[in-house]
Amino acid sequence: MKKGLNIFGIGEALYDIFPEGKQLGGAPINFAYHAKQLEANGQIITSIGDDQIGKDLVNEINNLGIRNFISYSEFPTGTVAVTVDDKGVPSYEICEPVAWDEIKINKETEEALVNADALCFGTLAQRNDVSRKAIEQVLNTVPKECIKVFDINLRQHYYNKDCIESSLNQCNVLKINEEEVLVVAELLDVNLLDEEQFCHHLIERFSIDMVALTKGEEGSYLVTKNETSYLSTPKVNVVDTVGAGDSFTARLVIGILNNEPIIETHQKAVELSAYVCTQKGATPKIDKIFQ
Repeated sequence: MKKGLNIFGIGEALYDIFPEGKQLGGAPINFAYHAKQLEANGQIITSIGDDQIGKDLVNEINNLGIRNFISYSEFPTGTVAVTVDDKGVPSYEICEPVAWDEIKINKETEEALVNADALCFGTLAQRNDVSRKAIEQVLNTVPKECIKVFDINLRQHYYNKDCIESSLNQCNVLKINEEEVLVVAELLDVNLLDEEQFCHHLIERFSIDMVALTKGEEGSYLVTKNETSYLSTPKVNVVDTVGAGDSFTARLVIGILNNEPIIETHQKAVELSAYVCTQKGATPKIDKIFQ
């Protein structure tokens, strides 16, 4: 297992607000945190407001040991109201406007990005032209060999065709779930007959190296041009699923960077994601078994 890999998440930094209280959240934070637990240098690029929630958020990020590149916005620091159903599946309501809509890149951030081994970005921070341009700048700054993961994340209902097509053209790994497959197929005007075939369609159409398709309780696929791995989801006592997908993505990236066989990478990612589902909150401590 390679150590010292530089892995970045760019996008939303926020507090998930549950009925029982607030918890650190946001896919970039969760992704970077799990990458750090897998002995990589997990780092985040985001924007926060100049408010108490922002100060609390930075303190928690620092306490987790996640290196951060933060710009400041006149918008308030993001919060998301979260409700979890009886199967542990969350739904979200964003309190808007939010600071991550105004991510800005400075010289220090650019200097760090030239050593990036992997970068994960999504759609939620691309609703605003300022953050969208920042993500474009980041994608143009990282090395050519950097693994660029597009974690499409449409649960917040941001269905912008231009944004999605542009992101698909710039990533080499796509993380998508079964709900998002339906939305993307419709946006791209593709007659969806088979999910695995759709993964191959995306690989060919956008020159993507790998598609990770997760299907909740049913299982998940890792699909490349020449290989397909399908694994059932382990049966666990689900407490909540917040952050589970981000842990899957972090372990997936680690496996790719370590040139693991696709089935080994897939197995470890599935096991880690299932474990996170048994915990409360997106950032539980994990065991070395997942490395």
